Amino acid sequence: MKDNRLAGKVAVVTGASSGIGQGIAVAMGRAGASVVINYHSDEDGARTTQQQIEQGGSQAIIMQADVGKQEEAQQLIDAAIKHFGRLDILVNNAGVQQDKDFLEMTLEDWEKVMSTNLTGHFLCAQAAAREFVKRQVQPQERTSAGNIIFISSVHDIIPWAGRANYTAAKGGLQMLMKTLAQELAKYKIRVNAISPGAIKTDINRQEWETEEGKQKMLSQIPYGRIGEPEDIAKVAVWLATDEADYITGTTLYVDGGMTLYPSFG
Repeated sequence: MKDNRLAGKVAVVTGASSGIGQGIAVAMGRAGASVVINYHSDEDGARTTQQQIEQGGSQAIIMQADVGKQEEAQQLIDAAIKHFGRLDILVNNAGVQQDKDFLEMTLEDWEKVMSTNLTGHFLCAQAAAREFVKRQVQPQERTSAGNIIFISSVHDIIPWAGRANYTAAKGGLQMLMKTLAQELAKYKIRVNAISPGAIKTDINRQEWETEEGKQKMLSQIPYGRIGEPEDIAKVAVWLATDEADYITGTTLYVDGGMTLYPSFG
């Protein structure tokens, strides 16, 4: 069911073939946006996302790209302009994990995660911002020239043993977001982040599908339930609307209270 809060807008969502990215892409379509669905290897998942958006009455195209490569990141932004004539929203969601104890972690393990989770976000944000600047939105207008939303993690502030590459990338993303928000505000470009907590996705399915794993996850969530991709998607849609026009440089923790450090309760 459409709510039209993003009617006429065009969004690029990276890593939108499954999980949180898929949820955000579908929700933005339901809110009236046309969507460029990025995927790296899961074309079937991307087509599922496209079908769900089109069934809701919005337009969508799929685009394969490795966001860690500059030419391919640029092609994503170009695809929005070519097919839909404009770009309004970039959701930097693409991310990978390559978990390993620090003493065993290779440079390849480090660079693979950094390439997607930090460099890829930088490249897509830069390409999108260059488009947004062209709009020349005036300071007094109560709308933005464009929105950049980084999907980060509660592990931008919570250490996580065995994942030094992942946490370093997410911590770096926090400061990248804040610096871009500061630097691009004069162009009326809003830059924010959403940091999810424990969300039911394929990457952690083996944990939440077993009772033991589920209880272990819940022990870290004061609110008493594991999140769904829709919990993040709803926040992303709102953050992209003019209702949130005075918000920039902010991280919204959508985590059921994980960052309250429940073990100290």
